[in-house]
Amino acid sequence: MTDYFEVHERDAAARLGELRLAESVTTPALVDDVDADTPGAAHPLLRDGGSLWGQDQPEPEGDDSAVTVLPYRGLPAGTPDEVADAFAGDYPDVDFPSAAVVSPKNAGQHPADVTVLSGAPGYVGHAQAFVDAVTSVRDVTPTDTALYLPGVATPRNVATLVYAGVDLVDPDRAVIRGTEGRYLTTDEAYFLEDLEELPCACPACQVPREEFDREDCVEHNVNALAAELRRVRRRIRDGRLRDYIEGQARQDNWLTATVRLLDQQYGYVEERTPLIRRAQLSAATEDAIRRVEIQRFAERVTERYVPRFDDRPLVLIPCSARKPYSDSQSHKQYHDAVHWRAHMVSMTSPIGVVPQELELTYPAQHYDSVVTGEWSANEIEFVSTVLERYLADADYPEIIAHVPGGGYRDICERVEASLGLDVTYTVTDHPTTADSLANLAAELEGWDTYRKSTREANTIRAVADYQFGAGAGDELFDDIATQGRYPQLRADSADGEQLAALAQQYGVLSLTLAGARRWVESDVPSKTVEIEPFVPHGSVLAPGITDASDDIRVGDDVVIRGDAAFGVGRAQMSGPEMRDSSRGIAVQMRHVEEQ
Repeated sequence: MTDYFEVHERDAAARLGELRLAESVTTPALVDDVDADTPGAAHPLLRDGGSLWGQDQPEPEGDDSAVTVLPYRGLPAGTPDEVADAFAGDYPDVDFPSAAVVSPKNAGQHPADVTVLSGAPGYVGHAQAFVDAVTSVRDVTPTDTALYLPGVATPRNVATLVYAGVDLVDPDRAVIRGTEGRYLTTDEAYFLEDLEELPCACPACQVPREEFDREDCVEHNVNALAAELRRVRRRIRDGRLRDYIEGQARQDNWLTATVRLLDQQYGYVEERTPLIRRAQLSAATEDAIRRVEIQRFAERVTERYVPRFDDRPLVLIPCSARKPYSDSQSHKQYHDAVHWRAHMVSMTSPIGVVPQELELTYPAQHYDSVVTGEWSANEIEFVSTVLERYLADADYPEIIAHVPGGGYRDICERVEASLGLDVTYTVTDHPTTADSLANLAAELEGWDTYRKSTREANTIRAVADYQFGAGAGDELFDDIATQGRYPQLRADSADGEQLAALAQQYGVLSLTLAGARRWVESDVPSKTVEIEPFVPHGSVLAPGITDASDDIRVGDDVVIRGDAAFGVGRAQMSGPEMRDSSRGIAVQMRHVEEQ
C-alpha cells in the first residue's frame, strides 16, 4: 500500500512531502519509535510490527497514528541472495500505514508507505556504496513511498542524505554519539572534554559549561539534528538545497565524494530536477559546473538549438553581472556597436554559451557566479567544450571575438585551433572602451541590419527548439507574427490566432490550446499526459492519469488528452512520477476544452 505519503515539492532528488497520519508530519523528518524516550524534536511515528510471523504468528496490527514496521528477518551483511530469499517472509497487504524493510537487491518487491533500507549504517563513510544503494532503491520503489535510513543521520550529514533522496531519518546515531561524549554540530564532532564553551544556543546548552554532561549532550545532538532538518526543508521550499549542499558537504570528505558521485548519476538526478525554478542558482564553487541545470542547458543549446542568424557574422561577447544580459550597461554598448548586423552569443562560466535569443531562459538569467577576474582550468575546459560543440555544425560567414584577454581569449583561441577557424579579435584593452567598440563596429561595416520582427520571431523559434526539441521552432512557428515588445512577446498564427506567449520570468513558452494542437499534430514528439474521461479544472491529480511521456520534467508545458477533454498545462511531476503516483497534483492546468 502507498496511501499515506504524498510529495508536495521537489528539488532534484530531495522532496518535501507529507506523512498523512492522524497527525500529519512534513518530510524530510526526524522520526523515532512510539515507545522511545528520545529528547528533542523527533516525531514518535514508528511502531514495531513484531517478529517475522509463521503459521502460528498473527499478522501485525496497526492504525493511522503511526507507521507500523512490518515483521522482517534481519540477516548479516553479505548474506548470499539465495539464503536471504529462503529466510524471507511474505509481507501482507495491510490497510494501515506500513513500512517494509528491504535491501537494494529486493527493493520494489514490497510496496509500502515507507521503505526502510536495511544495513544503512554500513553505508556511512562509503560514498559509492551509499549512492548505489539509495539510487537503486529509489529507482524501483513507488514515487509516493518515503525512504527511511535508520541509524545514520547526524547534523553534519543529513542535508546530503536528503539531497540524495532520503525522506526519513532517526536520532539513533546522534543519541549514541552523545552518550559517548561527542558534541555534534553541522561541521564537526567534538569531544565534550575539549570544549571550553558550548557553540550552540539550543535549550540543552543553556547551562554553564561545567554543568553540561553527557545527558545534556544527547539532548543537544538531537536538537542540532532537528534544526538542520528544518534548514533543509526551507532550502527545498526555496529550490536552493544544492547551493547549500556544495558548501555543507565539504565538512566531510565522504559527503563531498557523495555529491560528486550523484552528479555522475545524471539520469537519476536529471529526471527529478525541475526545468525551471523561481530561485537564483548560486555558482559559488566549481562543483556548480556539474549541476543538472548547467549540463542540461549546455546539452540543449548544442543539440537542439539552431542558429538562425548564421548568414550573418557571429560576435562572441563576455557575460555580465546583471541579468538578463541585455539590461546591462556593457551589453547595451555591444548592441549599439553591432546594431543588429550580427548574431551575438555570450560566453560565461558556469553556463557555457548563451545565444542572444535564450538570454531569458532558465538558468541563463537566474545565476550568480563568483567573479575574481581569473578563470580556472576546469572553467576553461567546460566553456571551451561547449563553444566547440556549438560551432562544430554552425556555418557563420565570419567569427568575431569581442572578448578581453585571459580566460575568454584562451577559450576562443583554443576552439579556433581545434576547429581550424579564422577568428577576428577586436578588443584592444577592454571590451567597452571606445577603441574596442569602434573596432567591432568597423568589422561589421557592409552588413545589413536585420529586421526587429525577424529577431523576435527567431527568439520564439529558438526557445521552442530548446523547450520542445530539435526542429520544434520551425515546425510549430514557421508562419508566425509576434505581438508585444521583447521580452513580452506572443506568437500568433498567420490568421491572428494566439499560439504561445514568452514567459519573461523563466524564458520559456506558455502554449495556448491552438499552440498545443499544433504541437500534437506536428512531427515534433509532444509531451503528453493521458487522463481518464473527465474534464479537469484547475489541476490534474495523479490518480486520474493513465499514461505520461517519459521525458516530461517538472515545469514542462504538457498536453492533456482524454476522451472528455483536451488541454494544456504545466507539469508538477516528471512523466515517470505521474504514472507511478497515487497521490498529488501532476499538472497545473492553463487551458482546457471539453471534447
